[in-house]
Amino acid sequence: MATDLAKVAKDRKIKYFLISYTDLFGALRAKLVPAAAIAEMQKNGAGFAGFATWLDMTPAHPDLFAKPDPESLIQLPWKPEVGWLASDLWMDGKPVADSPRNLLKRKIAEAAKKGLRAKAGVECEFFLITPDGKQIADDADTADKPCYDQLALMRRYDVITEICDAMLTLGWKPYQNDHEDANGQFEMNWEYDDVLKTADRHVFFKYMAKSIAENHGLRATFMPKPFSTLTGNGAHAHISFWDASGKKNLFSDPKGELGLSKLAYQVLGGIQHNADALCSFFNPTVNSYKRINAPRTVSGATWAPNTITWTGNNRTHMIRVPDEGRFELRLADGSANPYLLQAGIVASGLDGIDNKRDPGKRLDINMYTEGHTVKGGRKLPLNLLDALRLTDSSKVVREQFGDSFVNAYVRMKTEEWNSYTKHLTEWERHNTLDC
Repeated sequence: MATDLAKVAKDRKIKYFLISYTDLFGALRAKLVPAAAIAEMQKNGAGFAGFATWLDMTPAHPDLFAKPDPESLIQLPWKPEVGWLASDLWMDGKPVADSPRNLLKRKIAEAAKKGLRAKAGVECEFFLITPDGKQIADDADTADKPCYDQLALMRRYDVITEICDAMLTLGWKPYQNDHEDANGQFEMNWEYDDVLKTADRHVFFKYMAKSIAENHGLRATFMPKPFSTLTGNGAHAHISFWDASGKKNLFSDPKGELGLSKLAYQVLGGIQHNADALCSFFNPTVNSYKRINAPRTVSGATWAPNTITWTGNNRTHMIRVPDEGRFELRLADGSANPYLLQAGIVASGLDGIDNKRDPGKRLDINMYTEGHTVKGGRKLPLNLLDALRLTDSSKVVREQFGDSFVNAYVRMKTEEWNSYTKHLTEWERHNTLDC
């Protein structure tokens, strides 16, 4: 029997619910609903005007309804009288096929027909900065190699532990928190799970980190490259496919190369084959390409890929195999829509299986120093416009996501690119006023 949200509200003393969804750009949208009205909202959904958010709709479209998923309920640890709910979008009595969460659920269903269950973990990196966004919030965090800096980590003990305590309370099984490679940057990890649950938690984690940071007078940003000389924010995904029961890891093969099965290498091959075409999903902003095509940072490395390669336990490649039974995709950044990130992984994995994609021979070189020696290595796009053109022209992406979604996404993101190109920068003035 479906969870009765009205009863849950009474039992848990929830006064309000945030009925929430992400639009195509990953922006979190919500309505705040009193518990007295949640029964009606659970049945019919909360109403929105789709055109008012980043969805491919016009003012003439009918009402958009966000139907909450009771299984996604998260009681805000810092404000327990509020419950957050991920929602699926409906219009005219039918699911909105091109909404990100519905799209991910469709890919999950396609995998299930093959007896497959995709699981993923995600590593969320973020900066704690001043409220005006101009600099990191810790003036003492100035080391050239600040990664794992104990003093800098403990100066933010109150913020980091409040977020971690929240994840412990929610049962996410967080297992480590650290100061990352950039000054003012942190990473927090929790246990992997089915891709829908991971995507819902990824969405909520970003909201939670920002909210708790604000409560401490700080600002949390997942912007891919907020500071030109510092390492950017990645959203590395650890990937595995399991059987329908979710109990047997189909990527695991102790006799296989690096402990991976034939199926794992087909999925890896699918991601390799489609990485450039999916870059606009994994790296969806203008700023994203200042992370994956960056020069050396103060710490000495960008920790981001610029070429489509894979390897063993070597962080200089786009994909690495750190352990038996899984691999890590290091391409996505902090601005990725969590649902499109997981949908892109599942879709490219299914393409790899269907077409028996071969990832090719692994490279064990240091890509940061020897990458120029790789013959025929496919480079990642240099900017958002190039990435969108690759998405637009990809037969696989269109087959996996549908023409309607691809056309809408490319058109709306191209409008964003055009808006960016109309912006006059100080660099242009400095370099061309006297031309």
